[in-house]
Amino acid sequence: MSPADEARDPGLQPERTRLAWRRTTLSCTVVAVLAMKATVSDEVTTKEVTGWALSSLVWIAFLAVAHRRIRSLGPARPLPLSHRGALLAVVCTIALAVFGAAVIW
Repeated sequence: MSPADEARDPGLQPERTRLAWRRTTLSCTVVAVLAMKATVSDEVTTKEVTGWALSSLVWIAFLAVAHRRIRSLGPARPLPLSHRGALLAVVCTIALAVFGAAVIW
C-alpha cells in the first residue's frame, strides 16, 4: 500500500454503515422479544420453550455477526463483509421471519 492509501479519509461512510448495523440489530432484538412475548401463555408448553430457545439462538447469532461487522469498520480501509458473515445474517433474518410467522399461526 502506498502512503496515500494509509492516510485515506473514508468520510462518513463507515459511520453510516455502523449505524445501519446498529439499527438492524435493534430491529432484530425487537422482533425476537415480540415473538417471545406473543407465545407467553398461562401454561408453558414444550413447543413454546423450543420456540423461545430457537429465537434466542438466532438472535444471539445475529448479534455476533453484527458486532463483528461493527468492529471491523474501525480501520481506514475496512475489509468487506465476508460471504460467511453475509450468509449467516441472511439465515438469521429468514429464521426470525419464519419463527414470527409460526407464532402468528
